[in-house]
Amino acid sequence: MNQPKRPRVLALANQKGGVGKTTTAINLGTALAAIGERVLIVDLDPQGNASTGLGIDRKSRKRSTYDVLMNDDALAGVALETAVPQLSIAPATMDLSGFELEVAQQRDRAFRLRKAIHALKPADAGGYSYVLVDCPPSLNLLTVNAMAAADAILVPLQCEFFALEGLSQLLKTVEQVKSTLNPTLSIHGIVLTMYDRRNNLSDQVVADVRQFMGDKVYDTIIPRNVRVSEAPSYGKPVLLYDLNCVGSQAYLKLASEIVQRERALAAA
Repeated sequence: MNQPKRPRVLALANQKGGVGKTTTAINLGTALAAIGERVLIVDLDPQGNASTGLGIDRKSRKRSTYDVLMNDDALAGVALETAVPQLSIAPATMDLSGFELEVAQQRDRAFRLRKAIHALKPADAGGYSYVLVDCPPSLNLLTVNAMAAADAILVPLQCEFFALEGLSQLLKTVEQVKSTLNPTLSIHGIVLTMYDRRNNLSDQVVADVRQFMGDKVYDTIIPRNVRVSEAPSYGKPVLLYDLNCVGSQAYLKLASEIVQRERALAAA
């Protein structure tokens, strides 16, 4: 008898801020939904930018991921529908910033999110096919919860001088989580963001990261694009704000590349 197909859980993690992590969570989630997947974004960043970027104002966040982690609220019950069909978000509030202190003594402190995600309906019973976890820009207990719950890590990496320096620290953390909390965790891929073709440094970073990480780097590169930067201020993913811009097209390509990798993994 076939096992029910549970959602695939990808944590978007990078301890550096400003690398396009939340932008990637919002727009990759939208692109996956556009190609037929049912997607839940879990906002684990106390700043709640993924929630704001999908048009969820702070007054609407009656319950949040804090309630899921602290009070055992059901993730499906906290999730809110967005303007994008098939895309929901479990929003974040500033309460999350106290999470680490509040659960410091609890034995299950690293597994709160995993427990909540495991309680979701299987994909083939009308549940989500993908869960994308937007992590805060630090390697704290919230990020550890995301890594303990995830099937794989998706790393947004900005095309800038210190990109590789931050990456090696993140890879060490992934290895630690793998050896202690989640033995099946893997790096799904690295997505290069904010690529500027007028800048020689961007090309050098792309070459260096591909040499260092090989086929773990996605073929799709996300360009620096004004429309991508403008969209969150309208509470919209860039695919709703301007479908034809280069940023939107890049995220659609990334979504199909991720689905192809998933199919290859499933068939292996």
